[in-house]
Amino acid sequence: MKKIIIYTDGASRGNPGPAAVGIQFCNEKNIVIKKYSDYLGEKITNNEAEYKALIFALEKFKAVFGNKLAKSSEIEVRSDSELLIKQLKGEYKIQDENIGKMFLKIWNLRIDFGKVKFTLIPRERNKEADRLANEALDKEGKTQKLF
Repeated sequence: MKKIIIYTDGASRGNPGPAAVGIQFCNEKNIVIKKYSDYLGEKITNNEAEYKALIFALEKFKAVFGNKLAKSSEIEVRSDSELLIKQLKGEYKIQDENIGKMFLKIWNLRIDFGKVKFTLIPRERNKEADRLANEALDKEGKTQKLF
């Protein structure tokens, strides 16, 4: 079984406010394979952005690498979001309805993968995913909207 490490981070400015995600796929030796970021929109909380980052990562993995590799891979998700990781491990209760819906989406996405493990890491070890999310926020802030 092939091991893939996925670093995820969600960022929200204003909480709620404009939000974005950053993700990084690495191999078992922690060598970067691919990086992605995406602007999410307005009025999103930091916790929602963290959940959306993981959903984005799992969906992006399947889109880029295919269902066959997803099914035969061991995925380790690394995040500095204590709430996200501890809720996914069943250590914290889910009290927010929106978070509950995203939790179920992640739970259902897990079925498409061989094995999924969730690991809480210090913020210092998640700098690249954080940088990618903030870069997406910065880019969106520089674009002018007509309406």
